[in-house]
Amino acid sequence: MSAKNKILLIVNPISGNLKKTELTDLIKSELKDRGKNLIIYKTNGKDDIQRIDDLINKETPERILVAGGDGTIQLVAEVLKDHDHLPIGIIPAGSANGFAVNLNLPSNRIEQLEIALSNDLLKTDTLLINDKICLHIADLGINAELIKNYKKSKLHGKLGYFLQSIPTLLNSEYPFDFELEINKKFYKKEGILLAIANASKFGTGANINPKGKIYDGKFEVLIFKNLDIIEIFKSLYSEEVDFDSEFVEDVSTTSVKITSKTPVALQIDGEFIGEVTEVFAQVSPIKLLIAVPKEFRKEASIN
Repeated sequence: MSAKNKILLIVNPISGNLKKTELTDLIKSELKDRGKNLIIYKTNGKDDIQRIDDLINKETPERILVAGGDGTIQLVAEVLKDHDHLPIGIIPAGSANGFAVNLNLPSNRIEQLEIALSNDLLKTDTLLINDKICLHIADLGINAELIKNYKKSKLHGKLGYFLQSIPTLLNSEYPFDFELEINKKFYKKEGILLAIANASKFGTGANINPKGKIYDGKFEVLIFKNLDIIEIFKSLYSEEVDFDSEFVEDVSTTSVKITSKTPVALQIDGEFIGEVTEVFAQVSPIKLLIAVPKEFRKEASIN
């Protein structure tokens, strides 16, 4: 069987609220119509990286499809550091799909699959944050506390976030004090949230980093100073955001060291990591060759 006819599908069977059988059947049908042979690997949390690597070496597929969320894409990124020539097509199917949001992927499954199998390819950056891959945004502070509380609750979705926001705000010990080393300069900053942003948006669609481009070889460090409701609404409902400097400060860089005298909650791509006193973030040598919407690729080529 020719490698040019093989597609490897990585499925996380337990991520999100979707029935993966229906999604897998849709992909099978589409690939059969295209004369492609589908190889399916279902993640199970046991030696996935090694097993996927072995499968790639054995089957030599022409492309990887990922049906899952940010965690599944992170897993595939770990594997593909040794196979960076392989294109990746993304079918968002997780509880956290922030990477897909930042690629402007549509919600329609057929359209997603068309893009995932297209030749509109773009090399995107990843970050390493305390040696863990970050695809789009990590942060320290009140949002990470909210994610921690959200993960503990039984009610998920936007309503779950909303219901957890009130107790999080009431119990948080914000503002937080941070010391930063960026581009050989040192800063002391106070804020409710410090974001390390490879992209522009959270998975909810909130645009917190208007400068963010997932392919520009750098990232932004943003300090949000206070809970300004008007500025927060800007991020939620506007594509072209111009934040007040009294609300947020930002700087672009390729690395940052962050320290705090007291432990602060950290999340990466929607996953609560823990409470930390030190973070080192840098642009990773791992680049992902992603199938993206045609307009997104055109925009990237202009910028």
